[in-house]
Amino acid sequence: MARKNDKEQLVSYDNSIKKSNEFSMANLNHGLTLNQMQLLAYSIYCTQQDGSTEFIKADFERKFGLKRYKTEDAYIDSEKVSALRYSTQNLEEKKFRFTAIFTDLQYDNGTFKIEWNQKFVPHILELKDYYVTTDLTITSKFKSSFSWTLYEYLKARYGAYYVPVSKEALLRLFGVENRKTYIDSTAQFKRGVLDVAINEVNQYTELEVWYKEKKKGRAIVGFEIHWSTGKTVPLATDNQSEELKRLIDDVFALWGVVHQMQNGDNKERATKLVIETEGMRKGKGEQMTSKEASEYIPRAKDNLRLIEAFLEYDKQPATTKRVPFYNWLEERDY
Repeated sequence: MARKNDKEQLVSYDNSIKKSNEFSMANLNHGLTLNQMQLLAYSIYCTQQDGSTEFIKADFERKFGLKRYKTEDAYIDSEKVSALRYSTQNLEEKKFRFTAIFTDLQYDNGTFKIEWNQKFVPHILELKDYYVTTDLTITSKFKSSFSWTLYEYLKARYGAYYVPVSKEALLRLFGVENRKTYIDSTAQFKRGVLDVAINEVNQYTELEVWYKEKKKGRAIVGFEIHWSTGKTVPLATDNQSEELKRLIDDVFALWGVVHQMQNGDNKERATKLVIETEGMRKGKGEQMTSKEASEYIPRAKDNLRLIEAFLEYDKQPATTKRVPFYNWLEERDY
């Protein structure tokens, strides 16, 4: 049974990607930098959003807060990512398989164009049972690729709370199995890789991770990685946020007309409804949860209808059109 902690992490499913458990636990047989992991993740994101196999550099920069992603950077990262294969080897047993991810990756004057290997597509599109959802607004805070690797590796082990793993297996997981410094010095490996990843995962995600050393004599031969999982709270979807904003704006647009109402009782009631609806608007920097939006949207619709009814009774013309009913659960208009 998984351990729980007291963390409460807001997650945006509009800004998330999904990958199969198999791929999330895979050992990428080319070690990737953080920018290269971001490029791969954004390629998956675009395809999962609308089937797109191309995107512009400016959108990629905005998604991860990159100040300047030069053509030279794009060349280096694209060369590495285009040759990317992943291995589904068991970290402890002598089993492995390598599968290419892309069959083609192009860059032309600020536009990336990708072509997925059809053997890889099921790992990001045909997801039915076990997969990992990764919020890119969370992973964009990582400064190390090791953090991203560890985060997805642990999330793919849903329901577990610890995993024993040898030092050699961890070196392979993080793609540093050929770094002599880390091979020869476990202390350097902990400082430069494992502790860095754990600290960032603990700081930015719903997980709380720690480890115990496994020794043979005085030598550290492996680790027990332990973790607990906090509560994830879904943020309002883009559709929810846009619908609620339209409703609040339309209600507030009636503010001046409400003040001209003749019927005192109805004017007071309408004024309270306008104030109540405006209070549903989040302040700068505040984030609305999906649950809040699902509660506010029907209330805002009811308030708008009531205000319009008061205005009609008071013989005052409404200066806004009635907002059509929008079923955000099924994401279509009626």
